Amino acid sequence: MRHLILATGLIATATAAAAQDRPVLTVYTYDSFVSDWGPGPAVEKAFEAECACDLQFVGAGDGAALLSRLRLEGDRTEADIVLGLDTNLTAAARETGLFAPHGITAEFDMPVDWADDTFLPFDWGYFAFITGKDTDAPGDFRALGDSDLSIVIQDPRSSTPGLGLVMWVKSAYGDQAGAIWDGLADNIVTVTPGWSEAYGLFLEGEADMVLSYTTSPAYHLIAEDDAGKMAVQMDEGHYMQVEVAGKLAGSDQPELADQFLAFMLTDAFQSVIPTTNWMYPAKTPADGLPEGFETLIAPDKALLFDPEQARALRDAAIAEWQAALAR
Repeated sequence: MRHLILATGLIATATAAAAQDRPVLTVYTYDSFVSDWGPGPAVEKAFEAECACDLQFVGAGDGAALLSRLRLEGDRTEADIVLGLDTNLTAAARETGLFAPHGITAEFDMPVDWADDTFLPFDWGYFAFITGKDTDAPGDFRALGDSDLSIVIQDPRSSTPGLGLVMWVKSAYGDQAGAIWDGLADNIVTVTPGWSEAYGLFLEGEADMVLSYTTSPAYHLIAEDDAGKMAVQMDEGHYMQVEVAGKLAGSDQPELADQFLAFMLTDAFQSVIPTTNWMYPAKTPADGLPEGFETLIAPDKALLFDPEQARALRDAAIAEWQAALAR
């Protein structure tokens, strides 16, 4: 028995030593990506099977919080990859000088063309208000503000969905965006730091509606066999989100980072996205989208500022939101 214990201990020690010898690739991302039900665990397993490395995801709040953390850490960051920014943030992220070109040429299955040499998309979707199918929800922002419906949204200073909402209102209404926020202010019962908190409050019955994505009802349908949730189709159109990843110029694992970015565009990664991140994959897998996605609404009009427009308008759009909610 003592020999068995000794042998087992030696094996465990050897295994630990082998694990320590593997290069580590550190990926900063948002919290829901690394959750047990998010894409992180499946992506980690699939990539480690081919990279002979240790892929470590680090949750850093919601999407917009990633850029704040990166700015704070600067050249001292331990991140090799940042995954979870979107086009509302890429111009500001590029401006930090912390990112390196990816050198990848690819075609994507998205409603917009892509020619960014620094950031690669991994999924996309449309923002939407989610509610129960028994809710009589108006289909435009003015009527929503005039209604008695309660809404949970996310903070645009820390959350990419929250930022997407203020850009949505700005894109649809321009100089009248402030007036739209004045109308919505009484409907908003809570502003959360990130998406997970907001959606959880909605599911707990704390509000009639929550800001999320047109794809969110697919989760309830596929994972819970619940067809009772819907995305409200808005007459103004729906603002798009394209989520991206980028390589840090100061990475001490540049080749491994390149390998991960290339892997991100394969079926092994993209096929995980629809039923874990509940978004559309940037490249449709060979097997297509899961059954249930055909039931989702298709916005009549896609709204999206390009990265430079988003950077120019971001502060003003957030200020309009803040002013309305402070009254």
